[in-house]
Amino acid sequence: MKKSLVLAMAMALGVSATAFAANPFSDVPAGHWAYASVSKLAAAGIVDGYPDGTFKGDNLMTRYEMAQIVAKAYAKGGIGSDDKLMAEFADELDNLGVRVAKLEKKADNVKITGQARFSYKDGEAMSVGDKEKFYSAELRTRLYLSGAINDDWSYGAMLQNTQQLNTNAQESETAFRRAFVKGNIGGATVTAGRQAFTIGEGYVADLTGDAVKVDFGNKLKTTLFAGRFDSVGYGNQNEGDYIYNDKATVYGAVLNYDFNKKLYTEAGFYAQEANDDMEEQQIYTLGLGYKFDKNIRLYGEYQKADKSMSEVLYGGPSSDFGDDGWAATLTYKGAKPSDVGSWGAYATYYNQSGAVILDSICELEDYFAYPEEGLKGYEVGVGYTVAKNVVANVAYYDIDNKDYSSDDDSAKMLWSTVTFTF
Repeated sequence: MKKSLVLAMAMALGVSATAFAANPFSDVPAGHWAYASVSKLAAAGIVDGYPDGTFKGDNLMTRYEMAQIVAKAYAKGGIGSDDKLMAEFADELDNLGVRVAKLEKKADNVKITGQARFSYKDGEAMSVGDKEKFYSAELRTRLYLSGAINDDWSYGAMLQNTQQLNTNAQESETAFRRAFVKGNIGGATVTAGRQAFTIGEGYVADLTGDAVKVDFGNKLKTTLFAGRFDSVGYGNQNEGDYIYNDKATVYGAVLNYDFNKKLYTEAGFYAQEANDDMEEQQIYTLGLGYKFDKNIRLYGEYQKADKSMSEVLYGGPSSDFGDDGWAATLTYKGAKPSDVGSWGAYATYYNQSGAVILDSICELEDYFAYPEEGLKGYEVGVGYTVAKNVVANVAYYDIDNKDYSSDDDSAKMLWSTVTFTF
């Protein structure tokens, strides 16, 4: 069978002589009787040429080559499953289907996506009456990997590179920030390994570390977790400086219940185990959220610790440090990377003692000389999708220390980011 007989395929697809794309083959001139049909089929991805850009329509075709054309045409919806062509090449199509299925399964088994974020921070921090200007320019690149293990289990990972752009030292850090398996066991979803997750709005815990997390339930959603997390809690005083506890064992439980499509509540319990520098820390939270419509949402949360931060750090009570707090966030819409022109805005207010913060979402926490004293202030932000998969964000922070005002710690910051998703 000559290859030029693909004209029959073009007729089966309803290709007209005037509906065709530019001819991709050098040996099929515009005056050729099969020009329109061959060009249309090539544009549709049903026929392929040779590496030298020719079609070679006079060549004889094997049954397997013809079966490939039939399979592609069927996938494009050009022929039905009861067509005589399908019956004629049933054996070849069966073999082709097995081979294609294996290739597709292998190709889809591992997926890689990514994100590149340019950010610039410009702010001012005050400690004991002394103002200090700070700024930073950073490029953070993340590669996300996911792969299917079987029908019930999958693997996920995230490789992150951070480059400080405002220094001549070319500071750069690359690490696997996430590497975990996730699967279903008895109706529950289990995630085990190095992972990141935010409980509630992240006022108390925005966690990254090595942990096991179990999620289950429909109306009453429950999350249980335990693990060792990065930069959680505070170490004791060391030569006059307060230091982070780089690794801390934390476990907890969170319950989320939707009363209806608008009103929902969330209750949580967190516990950080004692170590050489600090006492055990337990935190209880109760939050209430309301969705006014599909665009506007308000969430507020009260937090209470079993002891003040001075008890956690020094083992004794102190009136300078409280043991409770609250925070609230109002959000409007949201910038979607795939929707050009979409935008969103938010506002968050913090009034939290250090005793109810394990690892805050507030970007200013690290700029305080004494972060264990808690947060009091606000942040506002807006995001806009300037192009497909390109989102620009601007946020402003104005935060003071909550519990030890005599130090007059405060900080203000403007944070601008542009995020590219690929």
